[in-house]
Amino acid sequence: MADAETARGRSIRKTKKQDGGNPSLETAEIERHLCRAIKHHQAGKLGPAGALYRQILRRNPRHADALHLRGVIAYQSGSCAIAADWIGEAIAIKPHFPKACNNLGNALMAQGHWDEAVAAYRKAIALKPDYALAHGNLGGVLGKMGRLDEAVVACRQAIVLEPGHPDAYVNLGTALVERGQIDEAIAAYRQALAYKPDYAEAHSSLILAQHFHPGCDARAIASEQRRWSRRHADPLMRCNRPHPNSREPERRLRVGYVSPDFRDHAVGWQILPLLREHDRRQFHITAYASVAQPDAVTERLRACTHCWRDISAMSDEEAARQVRRDRIDILVDLALHTAGNRLLLFARKPAPIQVTFAGYPGATGLRAIDYRLTDPYLEPPELSPRDDSYFERPMHLSHSFWTYESAANDDVPINTLPALASGSVTFGCLGNFCKVNEQVLRLWSRVLRSVPGSRLLLLTPEGEARQRALAALRRHRVAASRVEFVGRQPRLDYLRTYHRIDVALDTLPYNGHVTSLDALWMGVPVVTLTGKRGVSRAGWSHLSNLGLENLACRSEEHFVQAALGLVKNLPRLSGLRTTLRERMRSSPLMDAPRFACDVEAAYRRMWQSSKWR
Repeated sequence: MADAETARGRSIRKTKKQDGGNPSLETAEIERHLCRAIKHHQAGKLGPAGALYRQILRRNPRHADALHLRGVIAYQSGSCAIAADWIGEAIAIKPHFPKACNNLGNALMAQGHWDEAVAAYRKAIALKPDYALAHGNLGGVLGKMGRLDEAVVACRQAIVLEPGHPDAYVNLGTALVERGQIDEAIAAYRQALAYKPDYAEAHSSLILAQHFHPGCDARAIASEQRRWSRRHADPLMRCNRPHPNSREPERRLRVGYVSPDFRDHAVGWQILPLLREHDRRQFHITAYASVAQPDAVTERLRACTHCWRDISAMSDEEAARQVRRDRIDILVDLALHTAGNRLLLFARKPAPIQVTFAGYPGATGLRAIDYRLTDPYLEPPELSPRDDSYFERPMHLSHSFWTYESAANDDVPINTLPALASGSVTFGCLGNFCKVNEQVLRLWSRVLRSVPGSRLLLLTPEGEARQRALAALRRHRVAASRVEFVGRQPRLDYLRTYHRIDVALDTLPYNGHVTSLDALWMGVPVVTLTGKRGVSRAGWSHLSNLGLENLACRSEEHFVQAALGLVKNLPRLSGLRTTLRERMRSSPLMDAPRFACDVEAAYRRMWQSSKWR
């Protein structure tokens, strides 16, 4: 969070004459310019504020306050590298400047320079130990770095210093989610909303956290989504205008995709085959990228589009106007309530038909979104809600919600079954630890107790999360000596970790999604427990598309027996390991042309059947 305030009323040194002989601004005139600029800045009028800061700097290029606040404007406008340069120059002139240090940290964090951002926040705190904003921001960047225990401490210190600090509660909630403490995370998000009810991002984080909670059923989540929509989105619908798009049913359609994840991210890789295989004769493709740090995957995605719009520095209103100018027919949300979503862009209804897809199988709760893509396994007719739980209507793809891209993974071959060499079976889960809860650990413990000598390899953040996992496993009679943890890894190293796993155990209520596909690609079968929500049925969808429905279980007893059945016959398990990759290649999960046709057929059905104004 940027701190755009400056110390008003303090004495400002009288400036010297500048080179060229121009007279300096007098102290009183500098004060007037600065006060006017700050008023504009705090009112959100960045243009007039920036013009006044520039006036001061033309007369005195070493004016630290003007340099700092001009840098803040650059940061707020999305020019983070320029912001860091200007704020850094201000700090060089005036080293004891905690607000500038905090804002330098923000500019560095936005560029992904996390170590440097930590140093900037720590300097701000050293200069001003009771600086709650800097403590909260420090917690945010430490959380991104996976230093979760430190992040929790920093956020809680911010809250002690300023109990009404909503951003600190959000950063705390995010770190707690990553540590698997979903109850505590939900409480933190609710506290943020108590102090700032219009905090849409915090409310989205709350909804996403509910998906990980075993006690939150579909109806409870839908109710929270409707609250989100009533609070943040519905008021914007009053400004919706008719769309002039031609209604001709068979014409070429203009499709827009909106995502913060057009990068090296699970959604980026999932959407790449679809963009690459779209029928260019029937569909014109525009990407609206809300990506602060583009990478090589961003460039690959860009090459698959007709038009690429960088909306990372645009407001939702500006982005919605751009979508309207582009005359998009079908606008597709790829984030739902995940971080960085642009749902308030969709709330403005800039396209006649709007769809949600890919972030996770589920709904947004927005009246302005017409459809959600799903598949026959995630949402069979008997599980479709028969009330108004969701505003989005399900549009079923024929086979799978997912298509798997192997381009980033081909360099890692499948190895021989590790149990053949070690003599003991290793179960594992390399999904996000936020999906691991007491119910899951209890179920996994039953599997481990059923297979003497077996071990568990688990991706878990260092520190408190590992201690809590070990304590839970001990409660269920699994010794710590049978458990091994790994942390975050570069992608190829992560894939090689599957070389050490014989059988993957899935999580509930939020199944593994892309991580389960990764396991299957690496020859590791996944045993899953099928639930009633979309996120709880991903394993059923994956395995059904591979002809391995027997590993998708309906009860805990079935789950234990399925895992036991795999490891009782190691030669058969070894044979499955060697054939799983080819099974993946020949399945709908990797048939990108068929997947694209399936999605395009869904778009055409939406276009031809929907009524819009």
